Amino acid sequence: MEEKIELIVEESDEGMRIDQYISDNISQLSRTYIKKLIDDSKITVNGKEVKASYKLQGKDEVLINLPEPESLEIEPQNIPIDIVYEDNHVLVVNKPQGMVVHPAPGNYKDTLVNALLYHIDKLSDINGVLRPGIVHRIDKDTSGLLVVAKSDLAHKSLSVQLKEHTITRKYTALVEGIIQEETGIVDAPIGRHVKDRKKMTVTDRNAKDAKTHFKILKRFSKYTLIECKLETGRTHQIRVHMSYIGHPVVGDLTYGLKRQKLYSKGQLLHASTIGFTHPETGEYVEFSCPIPEYFEKVLQELGGNSSTF
Repeated sequence: MEEKIELIVEESDEGMRIDQYISDNISQLSRTYIKKLIDDSKITVNGKEVKASYKLQGKDEVLINLPEPESLEIEPQNIPIDIVYEDNHVLVVNKPQGMVVHPAPGNYKDTLVNALLYHIDKLSDINGVLRPGIVHRIDKDTSGLLVVAKSDLAHKSLSVQLKEHTITRKYTALVEGIIQEETGIVDAPIGRHVKDRKKMTVTDRNAKDAKTHFKILKRFSKYTLIECKLETGRTHQIRVHMSYIGHPVVGDLTYGLKRQKLYSKGQLLHASTIGFTHPETGEYVEFSCPIPEYFEKVLQELGGNSSTF
C-alpha cells in the first residue's frame, strides 16, 4: 500500500526546486530517490506532474506517493548488546559508540536492529522491516541509552511523547574550550546544510525549532564537561548547537575541529539518561548509565573522572 505525504509550500520556500524542497523536508529520502519518484509520476504539484527542476510557488500543494517498500530480510546477528531494562512493552539499551542504529540501503548488517532481532523475540513492526521497534535514534559515534518499542502500543505511546517533547533525554559531553556560564540554553533552528547535504546547520531556511539546555559538570584547562538536556530532538542537535556557540564536542570530525588533539575516534557524547511515561502503567520511569570506559579514560588524562561530578 502506498504512503501519501502532503506538503503545503510556505512563502519563504518560493523559488526552490521541488527535489531540494522535498529533500529538506523529508530527510529520509535521498535526492536520487526523489528524482526517481518524480520520473515515475509519484510526485505531483497541485495535481499535475512536474520535473525535478520545477520552481515552487507559495501555497503549492505537493503530493508524494511513496511506493510500498520492497520486502527485505534483515538478518539477526549474535552481536552482544547491553540491555539496561526490559519488559513486555519496552526495552532500554545502552548502544556502544560505532554502532549504527538501524539498517539502510547499502548497510544491512552489524546494526543495533540486527542485534535486537537475535536477542529479542518480539519488536513493534510499525516502522517496517528496516526499523522494527525503533522510535528514535542516536548517531553512530554517540554512545548511550535508547528506548525500543516491543509492542505497537508502546511504539504509538513513545512516538506521541517524542512529538510532545515529554521524554527526558540527558547527554554527557566533553566540549572544546571553557564555558563561563554555569547553565545556558541554545535556542537556534536547525536545518540541512545547503552545500553539504549530509550535515545539519543553524539556519532560518527550511529549519525546525531546536532548543538545548546545558549545565557545567566540570571545567578543565582547555575543555568543559557538560550535561545537555534536549527540549527538542533534531538530527545532530547537540553537536550542531555546541559548535554554533564555539564549543564543539571533542572528537566530532563533522562539526568539530579538523585536527583533534585529545580524541579522534568519534564525538565524546553519551546519552546518559532517558525517562518516559511507561506505555502500559502510565508511570514515569527513568534510566541512567555511566559514560563508557574510553570517555572515562580521557577525563582521567585531563585530571578528573566521572566520580567528581
